Amino acid sequence: MVKFCPKCNNLLIPSGDNLKCAVCGYEENAESKEGYEYKESIEKKEKIKVIEKTEIETHPTTRIECPKCGHNEAYWWLEQTRCADEPETRFFRCKKCGYTWREYD
Repeated sequence: MVKFCPKCNNLLIPSGDNLKCAVCGYEENAESKEGYEYKESIEKKEKIKVIEKTEIETHPTTRIECPKCGHNEAYWWLEQTRCADEPETRFFRCKKCGYTWREYD
């Protein structure tokens, strides 16, 4: 038989020889513990697999000259580095030497 708290209508949970409300703290004697079983389940979540230090590059590429080595292809991405009412900053990374630089509008 399930019992509810008369003060706040939450479920009464077995606590020793009593039934206790976890919300307001109300307690009452349990006439019979039969039918009551308290289980706390904790689900184990799978760990997120992180791939580090790989040669896989997922950024788009563009034809632009690297100011360091002169190679003409680079990865690019946008980031909002200033106030929201100002344009994003364009970042480039050379596919050959890995040098990173930025351009502003």
